[in-house]
Amino acid sequence: MKTTKAIISLLALSMMTTILFTSCENNESIAPQPDLLPAKFSVDIPSSLSNQNSVSNGRIAGRIKEDTLQGNDIYMHLNTFIAVGDGAAHLVEEFIEGIRKHKIDRIQSLTYTSEDDNRTKNLIVFSDVTFEGQSWDYQLTVSDADAEGEADGGKALQIFWNKSAVIKGIAIIKPYNCNRLENGNAKDAIFRIDYTEGGALGYDAQMEVSITGLPLENPLENPYSISTLRMFAGKKGDVVDVFGNTNHPNAILFSGTAGFNWAFVASGNDVKNIGVAEVGLPPSGLDENDREVLLKEYSIKNVFTNEITSVWPGIDQNLLTAYLTNTSAPGYFDNKKGFLAGGVSPGADWDVLTSRLEGLTPYNPKHTSELTLSFK
Repeated sequence: MKTTKAIISLLALSMMTTILFTSCENNESIAPQPDLLPAKFSVDIPSSLSNQNSVSNGRIAGRIKEDTLQGNDIYMHLNTFIAVGDGAAHLVEEFIEGIRKHKIDRIQSLTYTSEDDNRTKNLIVFSDVTFEGQSWDYQLTVSDADAEGEADGGKALQIFWNKSAVIKGIAIIKPYNCNRLENGNAKDAIFRIDYTEGGALGYDAQMEVSITGLPLENPLENPYSISTLRMFAGKKGDVVDVFGNTNHPNAILFSGTAGFNWAFVASGNDVKNIGVAEVGLPPSGLDENDREVLLKEYSIKNVFTNEITSVWPGIDQNLLTAYLTNTSAPGYFDNKKGFLAGGVSPGADWDVLTSRLEGLTPYNPKHTSELTLSFK
């Protein structure tokens, strides 16, 4: 996941860097308002489920060699995938905060020179626009001026949002056009965040994170690198539900089987910082929406059992059972130890979250694998 983490950290840096305006042209036809920009654009996910540092913080490094596959080894990548989606959403908020000080309070256009790549960027705000068949109060677009003739229009960021009672918005980001010096290895990467407060699903706030075009690392060195990700997170009170898919077109398990998704559902308590997760490993090309297939038939335990026995058909079943003890679903977590148990609840606080999992279903693996993103 080194490449993925680098893209996110570099994009955060490029968005938070001070920008120098070289010219400003305001459209005074609409009176200035205190602040047009949305106040929030993400759902906070408990760190018991989202942890980019799961390897370096001691949860993995301290393990000893045993005849049982350790739970933190099993779920380490899930924590990182959720963290990637979580980090992409927070980048939108960081960008918004970075431009808020420039008083985006009306329809206007600005031109500035980025201190990151020393390239000219154009920023423009529109009102009363449509995108994907929906009406939006405002649209903000930032583009790389010298790349506006290219196929992607040089677009670095687009935000569509409404200032109504139900806060709603879409943000699309292309890191390469934000900072071409630092993101040259991710020319095709695009992030998209769909955010809603008070939506039809009953959450206080919800977001959908979509990512495409992440560069894949060598699958033999890192079989869990990803090219696409779709993730939903919804918050109701102290509880956050998460589900999604990540695509691994070159991923390799035990026998060299290529191409699978991490399909997952999870629920966490933001205050108690505990979580429960269930994961399946369906084929990347599987056209399936049934959670029983995605999470039961292709459960980690079933897939690992099939892969191991295909390589070692004569393996002692007692040894295999002992080795896969921690793959029983669901997995239970807290923020201190990470993985606590598989299949057996640590207590009543986790039982409340477990009961929510049956109402969550991952995305269709084939649809995630074929995901495409684009600007307006």
